[in-house]
Amino acid sequence: MTHDTHTVPARPGTRRPGPRAAFRRWRSRRPFWGGLLLTLGGAEILLTEKASLKVVLHVGMQGVAGYLLPALMVLCGLLILFNPAQRLFYSLTGILLTLGTWITSNLGGFFVGLLLGAAGCCLAFGWLPDQEPRRVRRQRRRQERAARAARERKAAAGTEWA
Repeated sequence: MTHDTHTVPARPGTRRPGPRAAFRRWRSRRPFWGGLLLTLGGAEILLTEKASLKVVLHVGMQGVAGYLLPALMVLCGLLILFNPAQRLFYSLTGILLTLGTWITSNLGGFFVGLLLGAAGCCLAFGWLPDQEPRRVRRQRRRQERAARAARERKAAAGTEWA
């Protein structure tokens, strides 16, 4: 009993079916890395909190803010991923929350969560939804260079005979 494991290679310009290709398409339509980094930064800050919830409630609002700000960072990161139309608001809110963790949460999770959150907010804020994929821009530039070179060759050939 043998199975044919030979797969037909995809033609250039066609989309590959499957979950990986679907994930790539989903990821390309949103500020994926910005949202992921902001979420990871908030999660890291939450994980570096040492005090139990009983101690935090005993300390008061300052202790609650140590848990609240990173939880809101995680929420903003997830909202950036799943609602990219509002990425500017979420990224600005996320950077304010990230900078607030400097005071409330062990120097922003010992700087690691602070840096992850700040980098994620910057990436989300700078993401442009209407941008062409880089591969297409490279191909367009190559075609423009080839067309320009062809025009120059044609012009040079026309002046040689004159």
